[in-house]
Amino acid sequence: MSELTHFDEKGQAIMVDVGPKQITERLAVAHGKVYMKPETLELILRGEAKKGDVLGVSRIAGIMAAKKTPELIPLAHPLPLNSVTIEFSPDRGNSTINVEARVKVTAKTGVEMEALTAVSVTCLTIYDMLKAVDRAMVISDIKLMEKSGGRSGHFVRS
Repeated sequence: MSELTHFDEKGQAIMVDVGPKQITERLAVAHGKVYMKPETLELILRGEAKKGDVLGVSRIAGIMAAKKTPELIPLAHPLPLNSVTIEFSPDRGNSTINVEARVKVTAKTGVEMEALTAVSVTCLTIYDMLKAVDRAMVISDIKLMEKSGGRSGHFVRS
């Protein structure tokens, strides 16, 4: 079990001791998608959803989620985030909203969970704001795309 950092030698859950680690600038980028009916996507793009600005509200929800990650993920460290950005790329051809979260911190541990949490909650908020018109939406492809900083080095999904 020595490779699993969130467990002690008895197999019990622990919060990793990051005290000895170096403070470095760290970045994590995560992506996700929400598949929907073409008419639902057009409703978003025209700004005509009954609940309001779907992308604006979802962006705020994602930023808030990144800040709340240690309250949601039991062994995540609370971090003083430097920045959280959420970007949207509508894709009419596939009838999707592509979501990217980019999170930065200067700390002793990374922000992968913050980026993944931000993307997840952003996608969930899109669903919530549009479920009355399209219950068949699918949240998919949530994944870490890049991380940098720290001892494990730079990761970029190919």
